[in-house]
Amino acid sequence: MQGSFNLEFLVDTFFVALSGVPTALIIIVALIVASPFGFLLALTRINRIPILSQFSRIYVSFVRGTPVIVQIFIIYNSVPLVISSLFSKLHIDKNVYEVNPIWYAFIVFSLNTIAILIEIFRSSLITVSKGQLEAAQSVGLTNVQAYRRIIIPQALVVALPNICTATVNLIKATSLGYAMSLPEITLKAKVAANVGYNYVEAYIDIFLVYLIICSLTEYGFKLFERKLSSYKTTTAKGGQQYA
Repeated sequence: MQGSFNLEFLVDTFFVALSGVPTALIIIVALIVASPFGFLLALTRINRIPILSQFSRIYVSFVRGTPVIVQIFIIYNSVPLVISSLFSKLHIDKNVYEVNPIWYAFIVFSLNTIAILIEIFRSSLITVSKGQLEAAQSVGLTNVQAYRRIIIPQALVVALPNICTATVNLIKATSLGYAMSLPEITLKAKVAANVGYNYVEAYIDIFLVYLIICSLTEYGFKLFERKLSSYKTTTAKGGQQYA
């Protein structure tokens, strides 16, 4: 009966919504790709490297100061237009409007992830005493070795809770993928609900699926944080910081 709560639809649509999980997990790929860029740009902020430091500051302000949905609309609509115009001038016969929207989603969320990681890595790196880098150099370690073996593990322990929060927030933000007709969790559940107007059941399914994904993500980060706990140290009082 239309208008009544449909338990059978709730169960069936749960699995329909669940089929959109791979799209939401694009954030994990974006996180892996964005991490080195975020780390390097964070170093430019800490070491106040001319031009790059100013660029990363403006970049972070721009991304953090604009809604994700606006960024999606700009990239989804402008990037194909620019590329199509470029292809036309170069006489390249390729229809850019046939590109899978998952690529535009990947661009948007990668750019967001880089901006978030810049601030996370910057704030975590300055918690490690600069004296530890100097001590590592004094025993013959290169800067790369010192960062890999000493600085990064300690900074990562501090950064992990913030990275976890950022990842969870970005996973939830993938629900905005409907703006690109991306077959993600929200769109799949809402399309299924259109037939019988079972939107209450659909939104419950969306809620449950995101709750499960985000809970598993948080649990995974907790396990990783526990593994890195041996690197957890307190910065010596009065020690010189990176900032």
